[in-house]
Amino acid sequence: MDTVSVSLRRVRPFRNERRFYRLEVSLDLFGTLLLCRRWGRIGTDGQLRCDAYPDRATAAAALARHADRKRRRGYDDWADASQSSFANAAV
Repeated sequence: MDTVSVSLRRVRPFRNERRFYRLEVSLDLFGTLLLCRRWGRIGTDGQLRCDAYPDRATAAAALARHADRKRRRGYDDWADASQSSFANAAV
């Protein structure tokens, strides 16, 4: 299975706010589908939460729901983001 991911960020310098939000659907070692969400201030490792889902369609729907909610709250797609870039990103 391919890993599906979405990377978002919200930068508002006038509020000293630089945040990232990353969603990723992948399999763990036991074959369980996980939706992992990582969020925090750009330049940090942030927080991590992983939830198990019974099938790919349910996990993809949850990913879309979370991404849409963040976009409504002002987050934009972050095409340059990768797992390692959060700790090293300069905005």
